[in-house]
Amino acid sequence: MSTWQSYIKEYQNYLRLERGLSKNTIENYTFDIEKLVLFLEQNDIVVSPIQISEETIQEFVYAISSKVNARSQSRIISGLKSFFNYLIFEDYRNDSPLELIEVPKIGRKLPDTLATEEIDALIAAIDLSTPEGERNKAMLETLYSCGLRVSELIGLKLSDLFFEEGFIKITGKGNKQRFVPVGQSTIKYITSYVNLIRVHYPVQKGHEDTLFLNRRGKQLTRAMVFTIIKDLAVKINLNKTISPHTFRHSFATHLLENGADLRSIQLMLGHESITTTEVYMHLDRKFLSEVLKNFHPRA
Repeated sequence: MSTWQSYIKEYQNYLRLERGLSKNTIENYTFDIEKLVLFLEQNDIVVSPIQISEETIQEFVYAISSKVNARSQSRIISGLKSFFNYLIFEDYRNDSPLELIEVPKIGRKLPDTLATEEIDALIAAIDLSTPEGERNKAMLETLYSCGLRVSELIGLKLSDLFFEEGFIKITGKGNKQRFVPVGQSTIKYITSYVNLIRVHYPVQKGHEDTLFLNRRGKQLTRAMVFTIIKDLAVKINLNKTISPHTFRHSFATHLLENGADLRSIQLMLGHESITTTEVYMHLDRKFLSEVLKNFHPRA
């Protein structure tokens, strides 16, 4: 299967250099192809990415359909389509073996939204008697008040803080940069953490500019932020499946419910397309009725 590995490596370079995708996104794309490679190995099918047929792909899709849900199946097929389209783009193939493979229909799944009271309760449950507690409070306030992705939060630098102007600089997907407004209370929490807590951390070489540090003085991992949030949810008996992304989703939903326009929210979230922003707009009927009543001339 070494031929697969060489094509996968070329594809990864293309995703990184030409598409500007992040390490995490590239790993996810690669993971989908490796599932196919594993299937071929397990079934003693020796075929390169150039020769593989639609029938073999169909067998693979049939095999995974009994193991994963429709959403995962859809993502794997989508990842493979991208890989074979790349091979066509590079003139390795003339057609895609996924041309006629149908993606299972799935509805748009929206994550849970937290009410302001629930966010307050989560943050209030942080033990502030520890240095990590002060850091976690500053992190969650930043996550919610700026609507960041978890990768953007852990990648924040001291040099990204433009507090006098009231903005922070965010490096998003594909290394695209945007400025997001930051409120006074969040500025206060970050400043307090930097001046009173971070100064006592043993900063490791290469992390001098990293804003949120772990105990060893290095950048936090995504998994650590997930764990912090999950532990707080357990602590307050919150019966919702939440993650760092829940704070971002809540940020967008609360802004919309309070009258912000989609275009502004799109700019703050760093979405290329307005349709991506619309997915976040998890609105209840009561709110929509209020909009109609207040803004339509015939209401």
